[in-house]
Amino acid sequence: MNSTLNPSSYLTCRLLIAGALLLANSCKDVTYDWEKYRIAATPKATINIDKSALPTYQTANVSFFNMADPGFATEQEFEWTLDYYDADGRAKAQSIDVYVSFNKRESTPPAYPITLSLAEVWPNIRQFPLPSTIRSTDQFFETVTEFPKTFSHTPAELAAIVGIDLDTVEPNDYFLFKFAITQADGTRIVQFQDNACDESRGEPCDCRTGVRFKNQ
Repeated sequence: MNSTLNPSSYLTCRLLIAGALLLANSCKDVTYDWEKYRIAATPKATINIDKSALPTYQTANVSFFNMADPGFATEQEFEWTLDYYDADGRAKAQSIDVYVSFNKRESTPPAYPITLSLAEVWPNIRQFPLPSTIRSTDQFFETVTEFPKTFSHTPAELAAIVGIDLDTVEPNDYFLFKFAITQADGTRIVQFQDNACDESRGEPCDCRTGVRFKNQ
């Protein structure tokens, strides 16, 4: 049996397909929210993993203080650099507001050592709780207008910033920095979708970064 489509049949099929597509498009009378998207700049936080008191991964976006070291309060540092992703030059940031908070450990904190996913790139679980919302307990720290900018903090310095007694800190408590970005057009973004902030997904948005206390 010859299965070759003759030219006239082929043309008929093409016309039928084109007509169906035209009919489908002509029936569309709704503009969905996702069709009105805009390109946005997003925060980018880079940790100096060499300054972490315990081994960590850049993709985990977390550093560590080790309380087992007697001099940890003033001798250890959390160093990180704030910048932003500009979507290949299509979205510029005017400024980023930085907020900081001290947080007690979760009921089930992420395990340590950090385990990477099967791709051996991203941590297999997020390193901080979601949603990453700027709350009343988050203290305004600084507005950054020149990028990149590097910060360095000892445990004692961070404790003084948020007003806590370092002697009350326990393993898996943590300091967390959050970001609200203002774009060049004046649009201010104070929260991103949870998935965009999840360290285990590798999304190009670092809406928070932080340092955890360990004792090992």
